[in-house]
Amino acid sequence: MPQIIILPHAEHCPEGAVIEATPGESILDAALRSGIDIEHACEKSCACTTCHVVVREGFNSLEASDELEDDMLDKAWGLEPNSRLSCQALVADEDLVVEIPKYTINQVSEGH
Repeated sequence: MPQIIILPHAEHCPEGAVIEATPGESILDAALRSGIDIEHACEKSCACTTCHVVVREGFNSLEASDELEDDMLDKAWGLEPNSRLSCQALVADEDLVVEIPKYTINQVSEGH
C-alpha cells in the first residue's frame, strides 16, 4: 500500500505523519481516516479550495486534474505548480509527500 507523508502543519498535524492509503482513495479521505482534519468546506464536491494541498513528491503518479479542479485551484491561497485539491487527487501506487498550506481562503473554519 502506498504511503502519504504529511509534512508538519501547526494546526492540522503538528508532528507530521506517515499514513497508509489505498490506491484510488483521495488524499483527503486517507488523511481524514487517519485523524488529520484537512478542511473541506464543500464536503468534497470540488466547489471550494479549502482542501488545497501541495504534493511535494509523487505528483506525477496522480491522474491529471480536470478543468473544474483547475478552475478551483486558480482561487487557492499559495497556489504552486504541484497544487491539488486533496478531495480530487486520487492516490495511485506511489508514495506521496504532501504539504498542507498555512492558509486557506476560508475566513472561518467549519470545524468538520
